[in-house]
Amino acid sequence: MAVWFVPWLGSLLLLSLWGPSAPASLLRRLGEHIQQFRESSALGLGLGPGAGALPKVGWLEQLLDPFNVSDRRSFLQRYWVNDQHWDGQDGPIFLHLGGEGSLGPGSVMKGHPAALAPAWGALVISLEHRFYGLSIPAGGLDMAQLRFLSSRHAVGRSSGIPSDEDRPSLPSDPRLADVVSARLALSRLFNVSSSSPWICFGGSYAGSLAAWARLKVLGLLRFPHLIFASVASSAPVRAVLDFSEYNDCQAAVSAAFSEVERRLRAGGAAQAALRAELSACGSLSRAEDQAELLGALQALVGGAVQYDGQAGAPLSVRQLCGLLLGGGANRSRSTPYCGLRRAVQIVMHSLGQKCLSFSRAETVAQLRSTEPQVSGVGDRQWLYQTCTEFGFYVTCENPRCPFSELPALPSQLDLCEQVFGLSPLSVAQAVAQTNSYYGGQTPGANQVLFVNGDTDPWHVLSVTQALGSSESALLIPSGSHCLDMAPERPSDSPSLRLGRKNIFQQLQTWLKLAKESQAYSSLAKNLKENCLLRCLKL
Repeated sequence: MAVWFVPWLGSLLLLSLWGPSAPASLLRRLGEHIQQFRESSALGLGLGPGAGALPKVGWLEQLLDPFNVSDRRSFLQRYWVNDQHWDGQDGPIFLHLGGEGSLGPGSVMKGHPAALAPAWGALVISLEHRFYGLSIPAGGLDMAQLRFLSSRHAVGRSSGIPSDEDRPSLPSDPRLADVVSARLALSRLFNVSSSSPWICFGGSYAGSLAAWARLKVLGLLRFPHLIFASVASSAPVRAVLDFSEYNDCQAAVSAAFSEVERRLRAGGAAQAALRAELSACGSLSRAEDQAELLGALQALVGGAVQYDGQAGAPLSVRQLCGLLLGGGANRSRSTPYCGLRRAVQIVMHSLGQKCLSFSRAETVAQLRSTEPQVSGVGDRQWLYQTCTEFGFYVTCENPRCPFSELPALPSQLDLCEQVFGLSPLSVAQAVAQTNSYYGGQTPGANQVLFVNGDTDPWHVLSVTQALGSSESALLIPSGSHCLDMAPERPSDSPSLRLGRKNIFQQLQTWLKLAKESQAYSSLAKNLKENCLLRCLKL
């Protein structure tokens, strides 16, 4: 594997998790905006007192198809490094996995795992996911290329990997997914001690990857130590086709949505005014275009919940509810709608966007483009993964849902067929196969800590109760999506501070165990050598 290591490049972003189209696009932009805020804060504050160096960026040459020994095509995968606190001896390696978006220098500078590095003299490395950011293989994003985009290419392994007896040495075996392959290459590049434990971190989809990375290295027979442990934050490890549970945490916003639907049905001047007031670009005459707008509004409300209280979020739940409910005692029937309209204005201004939604035809055309720069920040790639692995389509088919019933599940599944030619049946089968492959909410990986916030809609797809003594779970009261990974702030709640303390203590336990395991291995090796010497003397 070839390795490139070059000076620091400009700031790029991490993105949120959801399937594409108008609702997805908005929620992903909210996640991008929050990450951009963190990136700029991290760059402004530097790496710490007296720190003059910025993180470095490097490139690994990875196999495009790591599970096919006859395919030697490759691509460059980007990584970032913060070695400010690394003691260079037996210090641990904190590997921050990227998810469905670009990965910037802030991934190794602020928040978890960077904030944990000084306590243990850790080296912090982040690895960008294949096909996202600048880690896109040559050849574009057509279907022939996208078949090499999956979580299995990132952390899984082929069932055809040879046994220990058949393989001459693990590093030379090409059939290893990106994380393990990168871990081996980076160990050699930075001359990492064999006694240094590697611990994976990730949030959202990348949180699932962190858990699955630990799960899959356990299947590498004599090499489960490659990833010693993982912290999986807000990790939706259970794939699901229809994710209607996402809306269970929403406040009573049905009045605002009912007003939107009433005006859409009225047509004419009422519909035209609605289009202008809610920043809808494109006609609203077709039902599928109306579904795009309603889905975007749903994402706006859902995003306030998902990122509640996080630095850079345009609206908190409290602020959104204040807008929807109005401030006075004389609340007219249109007050919730007016509040929703004001919320749209705030979010659009914060994101620097003019349009809340586009027509369905424009959305499909954009997603069909195979040029990475046209596809923007990974929308086409993530849609492909939802169609071929995860589902995660947020609908409002639950009776308790306060939003419109549009967009319905068939509309979401139509995108897979319109963009990639994948039938609804194939999507449903793919979701089932993902759960079978990884184990859903019972993955069976030891030395994994699942961290969730109870206000995060995604926590219902994660592991929120311990599955055993070595598969732990932490549920943070009033915690939003990946909040534990955000940089510390004076306004952090006591429950969040306690949650981070519990994460610290779990790492402390793991690193102590790693030292004990290393000492035991050294003792066993010495005993074996002494025994061999005695046998030779005889």
